[in-house]
Amino acid sequence: MGKVLSDEQVAAYHRDGYASPVRAMDAATAAAYRRRFEAYEAANGGWYELSKGAKLYLLQTWVTELVLNQSILDAVEDLLGSDLFCWGTSLFVKDAHNPGFVSWHQDATYWGLDKPDVVTAWVALSPATEVSGCMKVIPGSHQWNQIAHRDTLAKENLLTRGQEIAVDVNEDEAVLMPLQPGEVSLHHVLAAHASEPNRSDDRRIGVAIRYVAPHVRQINGDRDAALLVRGEDRYGHFMHEKAPKADMDAEAIAEHKRILEFRQSVLYKGVAGQPAHTKV
Repeated sequence: MGKVLSDEQVAAYHRDGYASPVRAMDAATAAAYRRRFEAYEAANGGWYELSKGAKLYLLQTWVTELVLNQSILDAVEDLLGSDLFCWGTSLFVKDAHNPGFVSWHQDATYWGLDKPDVVTAWVALSPATEVSGCMKVIPGSHQWNQIAHRDTLAKENLLTRGQEIAVDVNEDEAVLMPLQPGEVSLHHVLAAHASEPNRSDDRRIGVAIRYVAPHVRQINGDRDAALLVRGEDRYGHFMHEKAPKADMDAEAIAEHKRILEFRQSVLYKGVAGQPAHTKV
């Protein structure tokens, strides 16, 4: 509704495949979201056991609030237009001095979405620095189109299938995208990106929100589901999801389970088995 990105940032996104940093909230608000996340984590014996990190906005109101954050939506609207779905979320949490990492990959590889009108807003709830393993990206890699990937299912890899680009990536071309709490980076669904392990003394907590334009459709399944967060749906390609009335509402848990089972069948199409550590 209100323009957030400068003309230079919009031009950089289309040229380089990313725009960063963008201030979405103040540090105190980000800290409050972190406390709510860690309370959820403590109450559920591990944050990923129920949700796998995917579509947590259907279970936890703090994630729903992030997905509906007006500053984030304004920034994404500057790139995708005024009609927006939230297609999913992913939690990327690296504990202090933990070997977890994210390999070089393109988000689009296994998502089954037919058009690249998809933006990830990566929201920092704690400092994402070079030491803590912030995201890094290859400028202009969204122009490569889709590159072949190989599945590793590596234990320490935070990706769905441990997928990695099946060609050598020139690390010298990589640009770091450090973020302070409350800042957001925006990247194209085809941009090649990765991150290193966390070598800092604090956790690195990020919430990746996947926004899609309504004209995008799922081609790896009969139907997909998403939450309409702004504007109108003039296409009917997605089943409309409902935000939870309260944290871990029984009705929301049942609906989340049904939708997540379908989503897993899309993301794991062609793969036998699913690793227990998966976060989607």
